[in-house]
Amino acid sequence: MKNDSLREKVLLALDEIRPFLASDGGDISLVAIENEHTVKVQLHGACVSCSVNQMTLKSGVEMTIKKYAPQIEQVINVEPTI
Repeated sequence: MKNDSLREKVLLALDEIRPFLASDGGDISLVAIENEHTVKVQLHGACVSCSVNQMTLKSGVEMTIKKYAPQIEQVINVEPTI
């Protein structure tokens, strides 16, 4: 699959999950797609310090991304640099 097409699908998935994150004061951005199987994202706002952000990442973000792009095998959160 062309990387541009995969990127578009991942961005659509993030757009779907974004309102749920925003309702808790958070947001998410795409950092990178590696080898067409790994997506790196960065959580923002309240999601950074949330105690359940790994659960949100797996059960919400990863599942939604896989719905749009089934070839994605894992989603990794990249911690913000200070």
